[in-house]
Amino acid sequence: MNTNTLTWNEFMHVEMRVGTILSAEIFAEVRNPAYKITIDFGEFGLRKTSAQVTALYTPEELIGKQVVAVINFPPKQIANMMSECLILGGIGENKEVTLLQPERKVKNGTRIG
Repeated sequence: MNTNTLTWNEFMHVEMRVGTILSAEIFAEVRNPAYKITIDFGEFGLRKTSAQVTALYTPEELIGKQVVAVINFPPKQIANMMSECLILGGIGENKEVTLLQPERKVKNGTRIG
């Protein structure tokens, strides 16, 4: 049996939600190039995170984009900020990240399943 398989119940514990990026700025205090990002998850509130998406995106083009993120990890200290979610993306050959996005606009907080 493959030890990497999940039960449906285990998968449902992962809270993947859609949110809209409200702000993005260069995160100067980290070792690897990243942005400080604030995302609106509707009824789940505003969450801050750090994302290493500098290879393909500028801060200006991130603002207003809807993204998919995991919102039920415990907060994690990254340099001088607490990260409150994990933005999901595809990782390319050179470690560049392409953000996962819904194909059309949906309500902030929409669950991915």
